[in-house]
Amino acid sequence: MPPPPPRADWAYFFDIDGTLAELAATPTQARVSPRLRERFAALQAATAGAVAIVSGRTLDDIDGLFGRALPAAGLHGAERRDARGRVHRANGVVRRRLHEARAAIVGAIALHPGLLLEDKGQALALHYRGSPRLASYAHRIMHVQRDRLGPRFAVQRGKYVVELLSAGVDKGVAIRAFLAEPPFRGRLPVFLGDDVTDEAGFAAVAKCGGYAIKVGGGASGARFRLPSVRAVGAWLSTGVLDTRATPARRP
Repeated sequence: MPPPPPRADWAYFFDIDGTLAELAATPTQARVSPRLRERFAALQAATAGAVAIVSGRTLDDIDGLFGRALPAAGLHGAERRDARGRVHRANGVVRRRLHEARAAIVGAIALHPGLLLEDKGQALALHYRGSPRLASYAHRIMHVQRDRLGPRFAVQRGKYVVELLSAGVDKGVAIRAFLAEPPFRGRLPVFLGDDVTDEAGFAAVAKCGGYAIKVGGGASGARFRLPSVRAVGAWLSTGVLDTRATPARRP
């Protein structure tokens, strides 16, 4: 089911890869188109800033893609910059423990050039898009390290990637934190994402009576769908500026 047109009195949360940017062979190759950035900026203006990115990328990566510092949750919520620009990060112990795991993972993938380890500081992401047949091996490596590090850590799977990060961190937690603060507080939440890592965000907005929007195919708990990144851009061009004063309609 397609979502209703955007409204100015909602709060918006967006994943990046597969949602605002086409999936790329490696994270560094992804791009957000200038036109989509313009539509995103227009939505921010229309909503008095109630727009945030909620991504598995770091805050630095997010800033690089958009060319400016936005309200954003990076690393699935392990780090978060609120609308006032304050940055909240997980315990520094996490970074040190993950650094210990990094050496073991590097050794385990040394003979498999199709695997790419991305060190995000407070998360480690093992990408296997370059060699999908190694999916089981990649997941096994990360689960072994999770078991070694203990219950304070968790494994998160995504599209051709598996990540090791703090337990208790997910996009739903990040969205709820934004919704407790201005300018998001009191607004109907909307979250767009494309991957299994976005399901916690979908559940969070649905619980608040908001709109969970899955981009692309695949099973999902999201009620609404857009078929592609291009469709997200088209949706963002619809009548948000014309509905500023109309009360939000509940799904």
